[in-house]
Amino acid sequence: MSTLCTWCHLESSAISLPPLISRHSIVKLSNLHGANNRNRILWWRRTQFVSFSVALQPIPLLLTAVFTLMADTHSSGDAELSSVDRNITEIVVVRHGETEWNAEKRIQGHLDIDLNDVGRQQAVAVAERLSGESKISAIYSSDLKRALETAETIANRCGGLQVIQDQTLRERHLGDLQGLVYSEAPKIKTKAYEALQSRHTNVEIPGGGESLDQLYKRCTSSLQTIASKHRGERVVVVTHGGVIRALHQRAYTGTGQRAGRILNVSVNVLHLSDPDRWVIKSWGDVSHLNGAGYLDSGFGGDRTSG
Repeated sequence: MSTLCTWCHLESSAISLPPLISRHSIVKLSNLHGANNRNRILWWRRTQFVSFSVALQPIPLLLTAVFTLMADTHSSGDAELSSVDRNITEIVVVRHGETEWNAEKRIQGHLDIDLNDVGRQQAVAVAERLSGESKISAIYSSDLKRALETAETIANRCGGLQVIQDQTLRERHLGDLQGLVYSEAPKIKTKAYEALQSRHTNVEIPGGGESLDQLYKRCTSSLQTIASKHRGERVVVVTHGGVIRALHQRAYTGTGQRAGRILNVSVNVLHLSDPDRWVIKSWGDVSHLNGAGYLDSGFGGDRTSG
């Protein structure tokens, strides 16, 4: 809470408010004559709480007024982010909501699949959570519909920000495996499946798919660029399971939380600062889901991406 006090002496029984309070919120104080009279008016408008204390002085008609304006800086759109150092960008990385293909364990990659009903409920839940936290300066998203719809839901709850679409935040391209049910892939596209399972990070997936090295370079460069544009700010990035695992790999120092499964609409917070320092602040938080639920067995968010 921040407090601003203004004193003014008025030779009238009606008090005009100082310029720091907008004209549509003027409150007139009158009928205050009397030796021991004291009025206190409380006024609430949106996120601002204003307290007026008015007391008569011994000299007739001379009033001393105290105006106290206390703004809730946590929810105010114009407030500075005291929780984020000027040299740090706080990036809240969110996986998209669930799709029908997630539920079917069908490989998505770059294929553009919509959220299902559960995914839309999940998007609302994470949006409600983020709208109650510190101010968000910008929202970035993969241009694939499952991420973009999640991001737009968040934006609508967080002041109507414009979502910035970025193709470099797309899921890993999984080549010939895209569109297949995971359990069927070894038989239908054997070479592509073997490439997916390879421990060598430079192996590309047949059919135009990316290697893990290519994915890592693409998405970490993208996040670093975003961070450099928003020092001292809090930014949301909505993306995909494979991307988020790569970001964790970049920030992980060998201690602390491992990547694990990247669940739908999980919240993962990173701090990026100069010179090129990445820190994991929290990971894999889905406490906001409650009744919305999520499929613990849902596909994606691990080495299979999706």
